[in-house]
Amino acid sequence: MNKRFLTIVFVLTAFINIYAVKLSSPNGKLRLTITENGNGVEYSLVFCGQQLIAGSQLGYIDEAGTLFPNGLWKITDKKTSKRNSVWKPVWGKRAEVKDRYNEVFITALSPDGKTLYITARAYDDGVAFRYKFGDGLSAKSKEATAFNFAGDYTAWYYNGERHNIGPEKLNDCGDDRLPVMTIDTGDGFMAIHEADLAEGEPLVLRSEKGSTAFNVKADYHNTQSGYESAWRVILCASKIGTLVDSHLIELLNPEPTMDFSWVKPGVAVWDWRINGAEWDGFRYDMSYPSWVRMVDFAAEQGFSHLVLDANWYGPEFEKDSDPTKGDKANSVRRLIEYGKSKGVGIWLYLNDVAGSNYPIEETLKQYSSWGAAGVKYGFMVGSPEEKNIKTREITRLCAENKLLVDYHDYPVHPYGQMRTWPNAVTREYCKAQLDGYDIFYPKTFVTSVFVNMLAGPIDMNNGMFDLRQGKTTRVDNNKEVPSTVVSEAARTLVTFSGATVIPDIPEYYKKYPSLLRFLSAQKQPWKESETLSGKIGDHIVMMRQSADGVYLIGAVGDEHSHTLDIPLDFLPKGQFVAEITEDGADAHYLNNRETYIYRTENVSSKSVLKVKLAPGGGACILVYSH
Repeated sequence: MNKRFLTIVFVLTAFINIYAVKLSSPNGKLRLTITENGNGVEYSLVFCGQQLIAGSQLGYIDEAGTLFPNGLWKITDKKTSKRNSVWKPVWGKRAEVKDRYNEVFITALSPDGKTLYITARAYDDGVAFRYKFGDGLSAKSKEATAFNFAGDYTAWYYNGERHNIGPEKLNDCGDDRLPVMTIDTGDGFMAIHEADLAEGEPLVLRSEKGSTAFNVKADYHNTQSGYESAWRVILCASKIGTLVDSHLIELLNPEPTMDFSWVKPGVAVWDWRINGAEWDGFRYDMSYPSWVRMVDFAAEQGFSHLVLDANWYGPEFEKDSDPTKGDKANSVRRLIEYGKSKGVGIWLYLNDVAGSNYPIEETLKQYSSWGAAGVKYGFMVGSPEEKNIKTREITRLCAENKLLVDYHDYPVHPYGQMRTWPNAVTREYCKAQLDGYDIFYPKTFVTSVFVNMLAGPIDMNNGMFDLRQGKTTRVDNNKEVPSTVVSEAARTLVTFSGATVIPDIPEYYKKYPSLLRFLSAQKQPWKESETLSGKIGDHIVMMRQSADGVYLIGAVGDEHSHTLDIPLDFLPKGQFVAEITEDGADAHYLNNRETYIYRTENVSSKSVLKVKLAPGGGACILVYSH
């Protein structure tokens, strides 16, 4: 028991025994302490010598209101282990991920022989713990985990299909909050979320006004022996970019048990927003002639997919719309064959009405037999717990039928599923910006990427290049987007997603050759990703290296202008060319969105690029070898 990362401390007083397990991260900067005292079991957290979370309750409360483990329970056993390996995801932020942690497995025993197990892990970028009900422990109970923050920090939270909540002082909350909870401590950053939610309620946090303590909000459930909770995750870092680049959430999920070598992430074009767009006498709609034009464009640019949205099999909310036979099914089957000839996969939309009223197993099997590439599932109904069960089932069925899957319209939050199910490439855990002209601002984007995106890949549908002011002929997108055209391109790179769904017609992309090259260069799976700079609600600079070795940098700002210095010290030795597209001198997200400047520079790892972002603007940079 004299291992470096585990210290057992016994303190004997006249009244109680205090028993503490101290678990340190591999780099020694994080220390999680789990303590048994006269009241029960609690934990605390220190990062770089600073206490971030003071003594906070662990355990459950039964129907009679009794906490367990309580002062009558005892920690009877502890087993330690550590891991130092490499995870090679099918796709993700990088090709190789360090999987390194120290772990302790604790057994708590009640006076009448019931057991509760607590597993805790310490990684270099955060800690996590979970519960398992052991022999004899079956009770109607609810989780009692608390987060007693050591200061009145500033936080931001996911807020459904609205602008995120925050910045908000912890003392000012006094309400329920949805994860991810991203926290600025003044000296560093934290984020609260969960991982591997196999069953039970998705995480909700609750606080009382004037308090810096938060609790897991939960209802009573009949919990049986063998039940295992989700991981409670606390990410920690000195820089906010470290949280964005973290893989901790995915690493806490099981490895896949199926072959997913068929999963191909990438850029996808989409038919929903093109509906009604006009160019040179052609009017786009959601039908075969327009679909063919989109497939041809995708093939030209090396884009992976075309996503067909609602109503292709009939009105999506009508129960008699058959998802395998209705309306345009024959045209869709013909399109899938045409897409195959061009190397472009076709996604099919499926509303929960059809998913519930027709056998989902048969529907997905039919789509697979047609040769579809994926399914976009919309408007799932039910409680959060019911939606999670259904999401897991549909994801599994899609995997068995070699279908990618994207969930829209208030989906269950991501919690690292992409490790176990790499076909779960994205979900709309954000406000899609084309639906949000009334609440989506430039600051919304540079908040969401530090909050929502910490949970996993998100589908925000960035990349609208038709930014004319006022109403257009488009059916479902006749309002302007609060962005510049350069920022729109940059946002497609910054947003982490296994399906980067872009919404415009080919002709608007071809208007901006350097930005179209930037889109086409986004070849996944990524070899590497790094957040080079960022501030919540202010700006972000993201670098990703494509599958063919090209480096891409996207910079996005809020409603203010920015001048940014971008060091290229991530480059290997050698000489490179940088193609830089940035906002024009008088560009503005409100009234001059389409002006830009293009230039090239010879660069190396010692170079520092200076770029200017207009209000609501951005910059796009391609870096490749001579």
